[in-house]
Amino acid sequence: MYNSYPSKLLDNAVSEFAKLPGIGKKTALRLVLHLLNKPEEDVIIFGNAIVDLKKNIKRCKVCRNISDKDVCEICSDEHKNKKLICVVENINDVLAVENTSRYEGVFHVLGGLISPMDGIGPDNLEIKSLVERVSSGDVSEIVLALSSTPEGDTTNFYLYRKLASYNVKITTLAKGVSVGSEIEYVDELTLGSSIVNRVKFELM
Repeated sequence: MYNSYPSKLLDNAVSEFAKLPGIGKKTALRLVLHLLNKPEEDVIIFGNAIVDLKKNIKRCKVCRNISDKDVCEICSDEHKNKKLICVVENINDVLAVENTSRYEGVFHVLGGLISPMDGIGPDNLEIKSLVERVSSGDVSEIVLALSSTPEGDTTNFYLYRKLASYNVKITTLAKGVSVGSEIEYVDELTLGSSIVNRVKFELM
């Protein structure tokens, strides 16, 4: 079969880069050619960083955030309010909330949202570990900071039903975050205000 690239090695590299989200073939080719023009030691350092990340990255045993240690820096921070847990979809949302500098609690990363169409159910997410944290009795408030999408709403509803029997306050972001918005793309000012002015979660 005809290969549009002058080298099979180049073709393989471009194909691998093109598998990354948001990277098309043209962008992949640009990235590969950029690396090809870099000194060999720089490319080796780049490659080793990716391999090292994959081999050694951990999930915090408390909140399931990514970490170099068994317990992440946020959960280890003595200045954080451990009784206040913000439930988010993924690591990007942790960074978004932290960047507002308006939140003083810790997190729980679900690792996704309930989405039957995509074959993702409650058992595929870090929901059991969240319930265990709440059942310990050391949590006073849960902030549901999930995207304002059908999947986010479904997950909010499910979590509320799972946690309602415990003596814990359940809140959600204020209405500054528009319907259909994903948390990681909301600007810091709006997100920070929505966290500070969070409201009691109520079933529709």
